Amino acid sequence: MIVTITPNPSVDRTLEVATLEVGGVIRASACRVDAGGKGINISRALSASGVATVAVFPVGGAAGAEMLRLLADEGVAVVPVPISEAIRMNISIVTPDGVVTKINEAGPIFEIDEEKSLIAAAGRACAGASWVVASGTLPRGVSEDFFARALEGLGNSKVKVAIDTVGTPLLESLRIHPDVIKPNLEELEEISAAEIFTLGEVVEASRGLIARGARAVLASLGPDGAVLVTGDSAIYGEAWVDRVRSTVGAGDSLLAGFLSAGGVGAVALAEGLAWAASAVTLPGSRMPDANNVDRSVVVIHDSIDPDRILAQRSRI
Repeated sequence: MIVTITPNPSVDRTLEVATLEVGGVIRASACRVDAGGKGINISRALSASGVATVAVFPVGGAAGAEMLRLLADEGVAVVPVPISEAIRMNISIVTPDGVVTKINEAGPIFEIDEEKSLIAAAGRACAGASWVVASGTLPRGVSEDFFARALEGLGNSKVKVAIDTVGTPLLESLRIHPDVIKPNLEELEEISAAEIFTLGEVVEASRGLIARGARAVLASLGPDGAVLVTGDSAIYGEAWVDRVRSTVGAGDSLLAGFLSAGGVGAVALAEGLAWAASAVTLPGSRMPDANNVDRSVVVIHDSIDPDRILAQRSRI
């Protein structure tokens, strides 16, 4: 079983529009509402593919009630932790070229007792789990070492830890030596304090995070695929996608697929890339399932060309 912890979940409304014009009146051609937040997305993807998972997250207000209804409709097992304020409602605007404009609310302000309740619920849910994933931003009022404190209590248990967050919360989590962290390119640049233009620089920056405590780094690179780096190896893979519809949740699908296949090595990387490639062809933040994952689009390379310029940087 894979447990996810999402301290700042959201109800996500996605609008598809022909063009995005600031100050204009725009009519959406399609709209969908999904339960959101990194860990929530991971549990949704895992559940859709028949992988046992439990999502731990706070609920409050009308958005919290809608979150529970949406996850019940998808059959996702949950451990909701009541809080006094409402959780977030976010908006994504997607144009035909796949470009996503996101408007994210700040989220609720936590009381100290609510933070303690969330940590306690996460600890209970992790009993017997194979992996626990702590991910996303932190709500206001929650200390920046939240993930580290929530997970260090696992002690010498057999539960493996995956972290997908940014900035100080990620740096704080390195002290518990997570089994894998999953930064994207921008997050990798932020935490390594360096611009990254090539695959070789991705590997170098990832190794810097391993030196600081991570056991492995799964770096998601958007159209360039992903790199899995450990202390003694680096594996690069990519996936061909004919048309990108929405990139929302693609990184979450990458991590979900990776963990579903064991969370180690080239086989897990390939599975993660297949799930991510499927996710970007789907509307809104819909997660892939066993029926729409095409593993034939994935290529795992025998070696990494350190001088290969990333597609995201070639246009700069």
